[in-house]
Amino acid sequence: MENVEILHRAEFDTPIGSMLCATTERGLAYVRLPRAGGRGFADWLRRHAAGARLEAGFAPNKAAIQQIREYLDGKRREFELPLDLRGSDFQRRVWTALLEIPYGETRSYGDITRTIGAPLGAARAVGAANGANPCSIVVPCHRVVASRGKLGGYGGGLPLKRRLLALEHAGPADGDLL
Repeated sequence: MENVEILHRAEFDTPIGSMLCATTERGLAYVRLPRAGGRGFADWLRRHAAGARLEAGFAPNKAAIQQIREYLDGKRREFELPLDLRGSDFQRRVWTALLEIPYGETRSYGDITRTIGAPLGAARAVGAANGANPCSIVVPCHRVVASRGKLGGYGGGLPLKRRLLALEHAGPADGDLL
């Protein structure tokens, strides 16, 4: 019998809205933000877990759900979860660099480019990898800002990015909060 990967998914409520997480036997593989909708998860499944059997499963996602809720309640600064990050080598290098950004701090796309040793012209590619992050919040892509502290984009929308940075007391300049 063929060994089919099982992907456990669970939807859950948080102070920012309904979220979804999906976990494999290796770790947390996907987090859907409230504004992102179902299409992003369907696209991710098609690209990175096409042969997987999708099962509803709160228990395998319990630690991720608890830690995300604790973070959003201001009670957690770091996540202690195994991750199953699926993407290109370049994307995984960017995501690893994101995991190194301390709580309450931000980095620019240029900073991440330098951290991973990519050419200076790769800032757009870093931005694309940041946008493809499958585990938002846990892999803190919200901590990446454009040059001179401008917010730039965010899959969950700029109001959520502002809210997460404010939660961490890492907001951009006052003019960018409006």
